[in-house]
Amino acid sequence: MNTNDDYYLGREFDSQSGKTSNRPLLYDPNDLTTHAVVVGMTGSGKTGLCLDLLEEAALKQLPALMLDPKGDITNALLHFPNLAPNDFLPWLNADQARRDGKTIEQAAADTATMWRNGLHSWDIGPDRIRKLDESVQYSIYTPGSEAGIPVSILASLKAPNISWQENRELLREKISGTITAILGLTGMQDIDPVRSREHILLANIFEQSWSQGKDLDLGELIMQTQSPPFEKLGIFDVNTFFPEKDRFELAMTLNNILASPAFQSWIEGQPLDIHSLLYTQDGRPRHSVFYIAHLNDQERMFFVSLLFSAVETWMRTQSGSNSLRALIYFDEIFGYLPPVGNPPSKETMLRMLKQARAFGVGLVLATQNPVDIDYKALSNAGTWFIGKLQTDQDKQRLLDGLVGAVGGLDRSQYDTLISSLGKRVFLLHNVHEKQPILFQTRWAMNYLAGPLTRAQIPALNVMANAEITTPVTSKPAHPVSVPTEPLIEPTAPQLGEVREKPPIEIGLKTRPTVPRQIMEYFLPNNLSLTQSAKASERTLPSTARSLGLLYRPVLLAQVDVRFLNRKYDLNSLKQCSILVHEPDRRGMVHWDDYQTKPIKPSELDHQPAPGAYFEALVEPFSDSSMIRSMERDFQDWAYRTITVTVKANEKLAVFAGPETAQDEFLKMCKDAADEQCKQESQKVDAAYDKKIDRALDKLKREERELEEDEAEHAQRKREEGLSHAETVLSLFSRRRRSLSSSLTKRRLTDKARADVEESIEAIEELEAEIEELKNEEEKALEEIAKEWEVVAEDITEIPISPYKKDVNVAMFGVAWFPYHIIEDQVQTIELPGFEVKLIG
Repeated sequence: MNTNDDYYLGREFDSQSGKTSNRPLLYDPNDLTTHAVVVGMTGSGKTGLCLDLLEEAALKQLPALMLDPKGDITNALLHFPNLAPNDFLPWLNADQARRDGKTIEQAAADTATMWRNGLHSWDIGPDRIRKLDESVQYSIYTPGSEAGIPVSILASLKAPNISWQENRELLREKISGTITAILGLTGMQDIDPVRSREHILLANIFEQSWSQGKDLDLGELIMQTQSPPFEKLGIFDVNTFFPEKDRFELAMTLNNILASPAFQSWIEGQPLDIHSLLYTQDGRPRHSVFYIAHLNDQERMFFVSLLFSAVETWMRTQSGSNSLRALIYFDEIFGYLPPVGNPPSKETMLRMLKQARAFGVGLVLATQNPVDIDYKALSNAGTWFIGKLQTDQDKQRLLDGLVGAVGGLDRSQYDTLISSLGKRVFLLHNVHEKQPILFQTRWAMNYLAGPLTRAQIPALNVMANAEITTPVTSKPAHPVSVPTEPLIEPTAPQLGEVREKPPIEIGLKTRPTVPRQIMEYFLPNNLSLTQSAKASERTLPSTARSLGLLYRPVLLAQVDVRFLNRKYDLNSLKQCSILVHEPDRRGMVHWDDYQTKPIKPSELDHQPAPGAYFEALVEPFSDSSMIRSMERDFQDWAYRTITVTVKANEKLAVFAGPETAQDEFLKMCKDAADEQCKQESQKVDAAYDKKIDRALDKLKREERELEEDEAEHAQRKREEGLSHAETVLSLFSRRRRSLSSSLTKRRLTDKARADVEESIEAIEELEAEIEELKNEEEKALEEIAKEWEVVAEDITEIPISPYKKDVNVAMFGVAWFPYHIIEDQVQTIELPGFEVKLIG
């Protein structure tokens, strides 16, 4: 191998010792022409490995397209050559920093240090990061959204720039995939290209145009759906095969998509032109990330199918190549290449896996779900990166698929190796190598911030100097005019606002139909006309007359967020309600601006008031896909935004949820502190009692010794006096006593007196010691009491975020908001019939 061209992915790992060796794991990028599969559970290091692979591709100036369904691969733009704390700061989680007891600035400094040390341990310096930043142009595209660079799908409807006669089979497959994706947007599922009338009709329209080198756009497709450019389909005439009335319904369905303001972001922006997505206008390679986390399942399938189809068509225009020309990375293939079923993406992906090698296009497919993928399709993959798996079932399914797909494997060896895998340790199976290799992934040069949200993408593109390489707007498609009843669309007031305007038609007598699968609610008319006027501080004109109630559609959203935390003894429910009177027609809502007090479902009406009028439904209320997308956005907002604060005394391990008042919590802390103080005081009492008892025992012994010493001293004094008297008398008798005997008695008396004095001194010392111990005990108890008093007042507040599974959208849909309509000779007045209790 030429190590200058190889990818540095990590270092080999010794499973016996459980340690990483000094041997680098170098991977030949040309092996990717036989494609690669990356499998690993959440937390296995799969994302880090994939970013390592993409970093190496960028360093070798290999262009890449990256599909990002979760938001992780946007991290490919987070490389900071200076490794300065301010570089990391915008991408850190401020709530997590607070939980860790740090300011956001401290967390940024710690992260910068960690990244610098981590890269240094893998022999990666700032120069390599700088080279990564300069090697390719990074851009983030957001199909169906203007958060990043929008993508126009119109290029997918244009006639491909290859011969129809020579590529008829390929182009028919492209047509089939494109139509299946388009029909999927309308809500149709399990579309059979052979049995579906809709698919057959649209496929023939495409073939009629493309075979003649003519481009299509959505507007033309809709018009030709109503009036096909051919008279027969098979042996039947068009009207027999697909009656005009039914074709009109299909055209209306397609037109609803095109007419939706939210769909405009699908037809404006960067055309889905693969060459311009792989290279800038001056030939610089690009790494283009397609962020699709914000799309619903149908929209994701639609875009993924179109992208793979566009890549395949571009690939066919290239010359053959034995070396790697471009990389296509898909961060999660679950649902797009299933073992059972035939979603629109699958056929194109299968063809790419089989044929892309000849054109130097490598696919890297990643998944954390090894159970539901088509291993037969992945038999064309020459490289497998296998990380830690969640369950033994996952491992056995992977081994089943791997043995069937690759063949010739020692299953027991692979079973043992996979079982030994830890975090960031992967098993590399490469058909170009003789043996499987264990390795630990290197430290990623990009900061692994985790999934980024749509709101963070603009800043990423600005940081990367991302730009569109072709004209932004393509406008060959226009909604088809469909006759409708004239509707009045006055400017909507804010919730609870009084509206005055010239006399108008009130509205529709028939309630508009809310889209299928979208919930419908009726806000109660709980304010009489008089109450509403009083609440609005209005005096009604004497000439005013009531025209009845008018219901206007508003968006009602309510979420129940359960907070459970054993550590903090937290079990709390928090509700949040939203009422949006006139949401942006593209479905964009700043949820924080529309919070109201929670609405009980029992407070809602089951039906509108009799004889009421209704305003027509317009986008987004008339678009079920947009409403569902908004619901997901609302749930995501609730998950990221709604928190509760736990009152905490960490030292006492006393915690309380938001339901507990401050005074009550203070009392809880004081009671706990008193108990701790009592226990500690008892220990101190017991310790000092032992010391004092020992001193008292000594004192009693000394007092007994004193009594004995005093008695002996008295005895010695008597003996000394007697001996002295005898010695004097002996001077006058013939039997004289020795003087030395008197002296001995005197010495014994002195010794006895000294013993008495020593005992008195010892007693005095012991009494002083006991008194000092009592003083020390009293002081210690006072300090303990003061200490626990301070501890009892050491109260903090800890913000707690919910788990995503505990965020439940209780209500979301179209709600009818009642207004009293008053008219006099001068003006028409609308007064709210429902009392809105706003928050903030």
